[in-house]
Amino acid sequence: MDIEFIEKKFNEIITELEKEVMEIVSDQSLDRKQTNLRMKPLTSTKTILLNALDSIKMVKKLGDEAIEKG
Repeated sequence: MDIEFIEKKFNEIITELEKEVMEIVSDQSLDRKQTNLRMKPLTSTKTILLNALDSIKMVKKLGDEAIEKG
């Protein structure tokens, strides 16, 4: 499993999410409530991606340890 490739792709997605967040934050036509409502899915998605990446790394680490022992 190529963790570096997966991490690179996740980081590309996160970068795009951050661009969307910046667009929302800089949109002066939105009030605070609208801004928060539009940002919530983006921040949740980023959190999910970071947690998934951590899980993938953990699985890889545990798999490598099992191979070394086995």
